[in-house]
Formats: sequence, structure tokens, C-alpha cells
Amino acid sequence: MFTNDQRQKERTGKYGSPRLQYLQELVAQFQNAADEETKEKVVASLGNFAYDPYNYTFFRQLNILELFLDCLTESNERLVEFAVGGICNACADPTNAAVVIQCDGVPLVIQCLSSPVRNTVNYAIGSLYYLCSANAEDEILKPEVVDAMKRFAAAGASFSNLARAFLDRYVSQ
Repeated sequence: MFTNDQRQKERTGKYGSPRLQYLQELVAQFQNAADEETKEKVVASLGNFAYDPYNYTFFRQLNILELFLDCLTESNERLVEFAVGGICNACADPTNAAVVIQCDGVPLVIQCLSSPVRNTVNYAIGSLYYLCSANAEDEILKPEVVDAMKRFAAAGASFSNLARAFLDRYVSQ
């Protein structure tokens, strides 16, 4: 469920942490983590917060979108999966999509299309759908990306409907 200031105040209670502070603590926990499992858990948690527009300003303030993009360069497939999932959730917002584009995130998301992890591919397709809406068509609608989307659409896999939606919206048949 989406949050607003009043609902957040009710849910936080008298002794809880305000959302900005909590997200700040998660970022610090990620930055100080010595092991991959902790990083995975933190990025997964941040990705779950990315679905709610209430958090978008905090994400930009704390550079969480940039943290997700940094994770896309890691060899840890779970970290990549959770990070691109967070990007997908956040990029429904045009301002967040613009941040990803300005930080040269489109090529990183495109690389996720070749992941062996189905969820990563699914999130990458969804992210590209939103990023293409944010005027990154020239960077996204390259022949290799369109060809990959056509293969995904024809595959009948869990992401074929999403790939078809992408093609229907951005590629003339």
C-alpha cells in the first residue's frame, strides 16, 4: 500500500525511525557490509521500498538509485537481481527514470537482458519500458535490444507479455 505522511506517522509509532532515517541506516549498513549476504539483504529491502512514491524523494536525496546502478556492475547475480528490481520499481516515476538515464544507467540495465536469472531479465525489461518512456529511445531501441525483446516475446516465458508490451509501445511492426 502506498504511504503518505499521515499513514507513515501512524505506522512509525512513538519510538520508530522516520522513513528518511531508516533508509539512511540501510544505505550505511550496505556501505559498511563486509559480506555479500548482508549487501543482498539490504539491496532487496531498498528495492522493496522503491515501489512506493512516498520514498522517491528520499531515494534521490540518499543516492539510492546510484547505489542500485553500482550494484549492476557486480558479479553477484542476486545483488544484480535485487538492484535492477529496485530500478524497475523506481523508474515508473519519470524523475527517477531521468536520474538513471543521467547516470548512464541504460547500458547497465541493457546488460541485464543477458542474465541467466529470469527475475533479472524481467526487471530489466520493465526498467527499459519505463526508461524508454523517459526519452532514452535512441539508446534503448538499438537493433540488438529490439532483437532480444522479439526473442523474449516469442519465448512464451514469464516475461514474454512484458516484452510484447515493450514492442507494442515502442517498435512499429
